[in-house]
Amino acid sequence: MGKTAGMDYAVKNEVRYRKTVLAVASGGGHWVQLRRLRPAWRECHVYYVTTTESRRPEIEDEQREGRRVGFYSVVEASRWDKVKLILQSLQIASILLRVRPDVVISTGAAPGFFALRLAKWMGRRTVWVDSIANAEELSLSGARVENCADLWLTQWKHLSCSGDQGKGPEYKGTVI
Repeated sequence: MGKTAGMDYAVKNEVRYRKTVLAVASGGGHWVQLRRLRPAWRECHVYYVTTTESRRPEIEDEQREGRRVGFYSVVEASRWDKVKLILQSLQIASILLRVRPDVVISTGAAPGFFALRLAKWMGRRTVWVDSIANAEELSLSGARVENCADLWLTQWKHLSCSGDQGKGPEYKGTVI
């Protein structure tokens, strides 16, 4: 095998075995916290999903740096708009089927909840980092991901599983 052929083989194997991450968050603070976690998936292929199309240029900056990243936007939805929640969950399902990530990580809200729930059904690894904004109790979505998060984290020590019942997310520090 010549030098060039060996390099081609190494590049193909590196690409084939690199993990794919789907990083999901609604806009605003959830998105900011998710983006601050970027060093955790520096060596991975990453696809971002958010409710704010205007975040696309941030991802294009990463592409110009030579990183393999992708971007999807989904409809903004809340528990008060059931039709949009259904549409959002279908969009998330479509993205999961297209990307087929190894790991799904979210810092919150509805798109992250749907992504973790659906990813778990697909047999993927899942990580939930509850928003730092939820200082008194877990977020609504954060409280509901217990059964589908392989790693369930809070950014507030007093909300961690160190309580009386031993159930709840782990505390490993804060993102901000």
